[in-house]
Amino acid sequence: MDKQFVVTVKDLTINLGGRKILENVSFAVKRGEFVAILGPNGAGKTTILKLLLGILKPTSGTISVLSKTPTRGNSAIGYAPQHRVLETDLALRARDVVGFGLDGNKWGISLPSKTREAKIDEALKAVDALKFGNLPVGRLSGGEQQRLLIAQAIITSPQILLLDEPLSNLDINHAKEIVDVLIKLKKEKQVTIILVSHDINPLLPAVDEVLFMARSHSAMGKPDEVITSGILSKLYNTNVDVIRAKNRVFVTGAEI
Repeated sequence: MDKQFVVTVKDLTINLGGRKILENVSFAVKRGEFVAILGPNGAGKTTILKLLLGILKPTSGTISVLSKTPTRGNSAIGYAPQHRVLETDLALRARDVVGFGLDGNKWGISLPSKTREAKIDEALKAVDALKFGNLPVGRLSGGEQQRLLIAQAIITSPQILLLDEPLSNLDINHAKEIVDVLIKLKKEKQVTIILVSHDINPLLPAVDEVLFMARSHSAMGKPDEVITSGILSKLYNTNVDVIRAKNRVFVTGAEI
């Protein structure tokens, strides 16, 4: 495999529960790229992340992540799952949540140490969350909690960062703040980012390429190349209109 590619997927098919989720999907992600996975509910966006994490196995086809077949517990991959806003009475500190990222392969609770606290501080700083690191996590906003999940995912200094709907349930301003954090991480940490989202608009200033998925198939390329009436109409097998106005993209004729 060409070393410039950290993810290579070829002729991937996966069936789950008697349903074909993906069929003959192929794509590749270069080192240091920011890629958004887009598409309607049920298109297989989160399934792709689970395949890259080694949680699921393909029915057919091949997957290579960092030149190896994906396996669970790979510290070279950071993962932030889709989250729900935590309860306001939760007393766990923000830095404790971030510290869980160091305990993925351990049993029990780790004892405090200077090295551990330094790693937590570094991760908090990387996502601009150091100022609320000692606050109860239940008191933080949805955007602040999302920063903690990203900090938890990068605390082991992964080469690849996988994010499942990190912008969901965030208003425009908080979504922009998270995107700014990801742009900073890509630049400063040289991390490859693969992010699942329903909406491309907050990500337009950041992404290098998009992987658009619909009806078990996909198309990958730069946003202007993929998010077009021609490509999406082919993916959805129906007429789809793509309208661009004021640096935003609007898609009509199909549910996204």
